[in-house]
Amino acid sequence: MDLKRYNIAVAGVTGAVGRVFLSILEERDFPIKNLIPLSSYRSKGKKILFKGEELEVKELRKDSFSGVDIALFSAGASTSREFAKYAVDSGAVVIDNSSAFRMEEDVPLVVPEINKNKIFKHKGIIANPNCSTIVLVVALKPIYDISPIKRIIVSTYQSVSGAGAKAIVELENQTREIMCNGKKDVKSEVFPVQIAFNVIPHVDIFLDNGYTKEEMKMVHETRKIFDDNNIMVSATTVRVPVFTSHSESVFIETEEKIELDAVRDALAGGEGLVLKDDFKNAVYPTTLDSSNGDDIYVGRVREDISVENGISMWVVGDQLRKGAALNAIQIAEELIKK
Repeated sequence: MDLKRYNIAVAGVTGAVGRVFLSILEERDFPIKNLIPLSSYRSKGKKILFKGEELEVKELRKDSFSGVDIALFSAGASTSREFAKYAVDSGAVVIDNSSAFRMEEDVPLVVPEINKNKIFKHKGIIANPNCSTIVLVVALKPIYDISPIKRIIVSTYQSVSGAGAKAIVELENQTREIMCNGKKDVKSEVFPVQIAFNVIPHVDIFLDNGYTKEEMKMVHETRKIFDDNNIMVSATTVRVPVFTSHSESVFIETEEKIELDAVRDALAGGEGLVLKDDFKNAVYPTTLDSSNGDDIYVGRVREDISVENGISMWVVGDQLRKGAALNAIQIAEELIKK
């Protein structure tokens, strides 16, 4: 029997996540009949290469989705709010990587390793969680299955590619200016201050409670994904001068005591996880382990000494792949199974 093939639109195809969408669709041999690359008018007419074929980028318009089965959006929240409805009205299922619909009650917020049963409750739109949230919850799932989690304290170390293609260029340019040209004052446009050789405790805008929008995303999205509003979450999100992959220092408090061996066994068998945890031999995950890969890495697993049922660990994942494009494509793969 011939495999059914689908018309797939990628909105935001020339951005950092959009380019990864293309590579993962090709790597996983997603059954595509036609690929429709879409972007803003500024990128209209550019050429992209997909499976050896050169395709012309089309301008994202209201009428861009005729005949489209699945529309993968990664063009920003305002663009998703404007155009997703037109894709749905045309008969497509939208998988949106922005924050536009994540907390809407009738929009599933999905990480397939955790709640893929929510996918088919969609009303045309399925939301991809924030990249930092995805990295976190994939690592938490095997532990949550043993005992519900009462509290999470997480500090992130987020790479610049999470802020888009321009952020990558900014880090490259600043590093070059400092190292090669000896400049002390470099131009910062994407980030509020210099990112090269610096650490910035500021990701997204600040809210009235002193947390950033990025930090509150992790709070609300984690609760929605686990369908558990009792989880207490506090996050501090930090930008670091690394090109790819986010790292997270994670503390959790479980309702019941879990022995450390049981935690390690659960993580070692967790879907989408790699346990890399031998501190005596300096074996632990780094961004280089996860960059350009699909798995979430976990290490530095230990009993937290500040509370009886506490566990601390270090988590790393490529935010452009599992934290964005791969997660969306895994949702699409579940969709076409039915």
